[in-house]
Amino acid sequence: MTESDVRKFTASDGYNLRYRFHPPCEAPPRGYVVAVHGIQSHAGWYEYSCRRLADAGYEVSFLDRRGSGLNDRDRGHASHADRLVNDVVQFLGDVRFRRNREAPTAPVILSGVSWGGKLAAVTCARRPELVDALALLTPGICARVRPSWHQRWRLQLADMLGVQRKLVSIPLGDPTMFTDEPEWQQFIRDDRLSLRQATVSLLQASVELDDEVAMVQQRIDCPALLMLAGKDRIIDNDKSRQWFERLQSSQKQTIEYPDARHTLEFEPDRQQIFDDLIHWCNRIEAR
Repeated sequence: MTESDVRKFTASDGYNLRYRFHPPCEAPPRGYVVAVHGIQSHAGWYEYSCRRLADAGYEVSFLDRRGSGLNDRDRGHASHADRLVNDVVQFLGDVRFRRNREAPTAPVILSGVSWGGKLAAVTCARRPELVDALALLTPGICARVRPSWHQRWRLQLADMLGVQRKLVSIPLGDPTMFTDEPEWQQFIRDDRLSLRQATVSLLQASVELDDEVAMVQQRIDCPALLMLAGKDRIIDNDKSRQWFERLQSSQKQTIEYPDARHTLEFEPDRQQIFDDLIHWCNRIEAR
């Protein structure tokens, strides 16, 4: 398997974003995958799937969201949803520029895992010219765990009162919500890079993404994949399917793994799961 290395990307506001780069096993690459992670996780959770994609010929760049993972500055913070979207847009623009020189017929695929699914979907809807295909893995678009009306009101009030950087616990403290596998449950407990708290501002940005992603279906017309875990306690699968079926895309595929928990990366049969992802990627063409 190919090995990753940590690289740095400077966003338009000067923030240095770390990401894990997995070089493809062949040149030029078969395609370019840009991935974004969940609210608590980081790129380091997804080494297996990234290596599988790299071994299949794809260049993979898995971004750590600002304030998460290897990005220590302003831990757990983002100023607003536009800032998060702009980070991904800028990175995609750089990847696409390089793709045009290296392998003009290779697709650029945007992948969103868990909470990152709504960030990926909104990014794709806003800047469709940057994305040839969209892969959503147990996406947090229709989540079971989300702020109530009262909690949303409190976030808005805190934002208005100027306490945007107040830290709030993320309500995902139980590792069994992610996986049934004891080894991976312990990994989550011990992981110092996992995000346990987020600022009011980041949580408000998450609500902004929730509101926008509910209305973007008619603006997403690229090939799209939805991968669901049948025993997911974080995501509402029925509502996710309904959202996905309303996409404008004429090439949509849904795959559900009936016995899987939320984090497909931690499943005992993950080889088959990521065989399926690679098979789908292999059918994508640049637009």
